[in-house]
Amino acid sequence: MASSAAAAFYRDREDAAPPSSGPGGGGAMAAYDPSYVPDSVKTFVSHLYRHIRDRNVYETHQMYEGGFTRLSDRHFRDTPWPPAEAVAAHCDGDHVFLLLYRELWFRHAHARVQGLTPAQRAESWDNYCSLFSVVLQGVVNMQLPNQWLWDMVDEFVYQFQSFCQYRAKLKNKTHEEIALLKQYDQAWSVYGVLNYLKALVEKSMIGEILEREKVGLEQFTATDGYDYEGGSNVLKMLGYYSMIGLLRVHCLLGDYHTGLKCLAPIDISQQGVYTTVIGSHISTIYHYGFASLMMRRYIDGIREFNKILLYILKCKQYHQNSPQYDQLLKKNEQMYALLAICLSLCPQDKLIDENVGTQLKEKYGDKMTKMHRYDDEAYAIYDELFSYACPKFITASPPVLREPYTNYNQDAYRLQLKLFLYEVKQQQLLSGIRSYLKLYSTITIGKLAKYMDVDEVTLRTILMTYKHKMHSIDSDGKVISSADFDFYIDEDIIHVVESNLTKNHGDYFLRQILKFEEMITQLDKVQFD
Repeated sequence: MASSAAAAFYRDREDAAPPSSGPGGGGAMAAYDPSYVPDSVKTFVSHLYRHIRDRNVYETHQMYEGGFTRLSDRHFRDTPWPPAEAVAAHCDGDHVFLLLYRELWFRHAHARVQGLTPAQRAESWDNYCSLFSVVLQGVVNMQLPNQWLWDMVDEFVYQFQSFCQYRAKLKNKTHEEIALLKQYDQAWSVYGVLNYLKALVEKSMIGEILEREKVGLEQFTATDGYDYEGGSNVLKMLGYYSMIGLLRVHCLLGDYHTGLKCLAPIDISQQGVYTTVIGSHISTIYHYGFASLMMRRYIDGIREFNKILLYILKCKQYHQNSPQYDQLLKKNEQMYALLAICLSLCPQDKLIDENVGTQLKEKYGDKMTKMHRYDDEAYAIYDELFSYACPKFITASPPVLREPYTNYNQDAYRLQLKLFLYEVKQQQLLSGIRSYLKLYSTITIGKLAKYMDVDEVTLRTILMTYKHKMHSIDSDGKVISSADFDFYIDEDIIHVVESNLTKNHGDYFLRQILKFEEMITQLDKVQFD
């Protein structure tokens, strides 16, 4: 599992269809012997337990990232790992360690084993509840790698999303599966998921820690969240990553304002702990950018998409040997699609790095030209890009489990698509008025109405619509503008004020320095006679 752990963010996994897994299941599970534990697994469990007990973060990370993946590929390509009871003797029956082991067990099963049953999904929920309860109520004296802690939160949200999609596909389910869904109706409830994530944030006091760091009273970012004074990083980092998890959950539910509010304590304009794990970094910016798009905070979305896409452009070669490379590229493509949507609705080319702009033009240049026309073809392109790049939305409430059984898993997506296209439809006239106002510093209402072939009353309505659509509310409740120019009306004369973008000269010099360094490297390779 290419650290299926680390890859939970990247995987666009679909729930496998036919039920064939779990103890007593069929298919690849038919030959699965839960009592058999290979010697290499015994060694892995005992060594991992010892490293966690000794607080050896480096060795724990190596075993988590590398050892678990290699053993999964060798022994458990499409079957589960041995159950916790079978390996308990190799970790002194340690309760907390076995909870961590089960977390890996269920994560591997979701990634590799087809046809998980509602009972197994409910067991995974119970294990997360037990694990998070230990962290919240007990004293956890261990240090775990940030990668593992991020994957833990990310997988928790993924399995919630997966279960919601699974229970909404009722059409082809057997009576036994329906009965199990009724039996486990409390598993993966939206309130339970949100309550655990919020409890981790509050109990860890991560918001206060980040506030104290701003005035120099904490060293959270400098230490990457680790505790070098004998304490534990587990609660603190789970709380930190839970803020990103809450953003993702609220995006899946379509509550973008609350999602951005949950992320507010993390200053994403600066490098932070969220950037030290690639999955955390991309998940944060992807969901932040998507929420900004849906909230009409286009400039925020454009700015952050530009930064992360430039980062991926420069660093993706370092991930080419990673099993997650293909999924990283897919998420990269999705963010280019979202950036194309943002720039079509709110042209702000000055905010885009030239390298990102070149890539965007190659991928979506023709489509973006058509999107400005706002005809049927343009709406089809908006539909296509949104459907390709949006999260897999879920419905918070469970479906009614009575016949006739139908599928509800696409309802939330269709609603969000409808709202998005309605917003696009409302902006149909805005591209035209923007084109005219960019040509003038002053123009009369009557003259502009004549150009646009509308009466003056209609034009004033369009101007007010433009003002409304190009402004939004940020997380602090302040009104912010997404337009690259402003205007006001004085005695039937429109006065246009074009905003001047502050240039970041530092970025320009850094780019030139990098170019010269590349040239020098190439020249050093030249062999002169």
